[in-house]
Amino acid sequence: MVSTLGTYRSVIALTGPLLPVLSFFARLPVAMSQFGSVLLVSETSGSLTTAGIVGGTLSAGQVVFGPVLGRLADRHGQRPVVLAAAAVNALATAALVAGALTGLATPALAAVGAVAGASVPLIGPLARTRSVALAHRAKAGEGVVGAVHSLEGTLDEVSFVFGPALVGLAALVLHPAVALAGAAALVAVFGTAYALHPTAAVTAASPARGRAEGVRAPRQPRVVHAVRASLALQGAMFGACQAGIASLTARLGVPGQAGIVYAAMGVVSAGVGLALGALPARFGLRLRWRVATGAALVLSVPLLFTRTLWPLYAVVTVLGAAYAPHLITAFALTERVVAPLRLAESMAFAASSLVAGQAVALAVSGRLAESYGPAGAFAVAVGAAALCLAIALATRVPAARHPVPAAEPARAFIPAQRTGSVEGRGAPGGAAGYAGR
Repeated sequence: MVSTLGTYRSVIALTGPLLPVLSFFARLPVAMSQFGSVLLVSETSGSLTTAGIVGGTLSAGQVVFGPVLGRLADRHGQRPVVLAAAAVNALATAALVAGALTGLATPALAAVGAVAGASVPLIGPLARTRSVALAHRAKAGEGVVGAVHSLEGTLDEVSFVFGPALVGLAALVLHPAVALAGAAALVAVFGTAYALHPTAAVTAASPARGRAEGVRAPRQPRVVHAVRASLALQGAMFGACQAGIASLTARLGVPGQAGIVYAAMGVVSAGVGLALGALPARFGLRLRWRVATGAALVLSVPLLFTRTLWPLYAVVTVLGAAYAPHLITAFALTERVVAPLRLAESMAFAASSLVAGQAVALAVSGRLAESYGPAGAFAVAVGAAALCLAIALATRVPAARHPVPAAEPARAFIPAQRTGSVEGRGAPGGAAGYAGR
């Protein structure tokens, strides 16, 4: 326990205490926007079909343009890209609220939703990229880099628990428009603050990045594509569980419990993800990937036989323990094997794979739930888990990471000096991480 806390203290020493707070509130709108748009459009238009179309275009925009924003961040630095994306996203989300309230036609609403999705600032993937860059700049060891992934994964999980909960609460007490307007305000304020934080200097454009633009990018290793497929299947598990939980709670006459059940799964997932930082280095990424996907398969099978509310709570909550380890390991594998100059793009592609899998599975499993009951949707989750495990077993994972280039003296982020050492540091002495505001 003491060692784990020390490792996370080392992470905070790298980033500064403010950066995780800013990145958490800046990534909340991602978790709020799709659910909020569906609630708002369904209420103002009276049509679930229209709401589904708008929510679908929002997801499609994020899936298609997420890697593009990641590539721009790799080439030009995070600060200008996040500033521009946050501004466009805030305006597009506000326009979606105004359009829904004024009865804008479905095609126009869908177009606005697509812009809102395409301009999502990708704070989660970019925060991972920035924190990893800070760790490598400080010559931190694999234990600290692993703790970075665990912390970022936990922040993602917590945001995806609280985001929909905030939307539901605002919709219940006030109106869905308030929730979506709140998302626009959050991305405008905290997205901008994240972009302007001093640590953005570590991802600033550099001569090396500029030279890389004119060079043909190296082919991604096979493991990257395997990890993306695994994440898409993880997203499919999310979507199928959402549909199955909604179907079962509606059948039991307690549809309001669906969000609470799903939130319970997220809370457990976040807790296990944070604890993952305590695993010693001998539990390598290949082993973690296989154990996490195997656990997801074993723990998802009971969903097929769940018929009442309290067993649903128990099964779904326990299943959450397998989710964060898989997500954290998948992003850590991506960071290990891709070229550092393509890290933001690769992280964004990984996140987009997750969103795409969730959107497709939600549509498919929703129809299966209507035809065959909750077990039809849950069968999609079990099948996705089985495919995840098969991919993990069949994929060769490199033992060594992609070489990290030395920091350039010009334009390099110069961290604050402090005494002491970073736990797990690969080289003694030198500057520590960011220890500022």
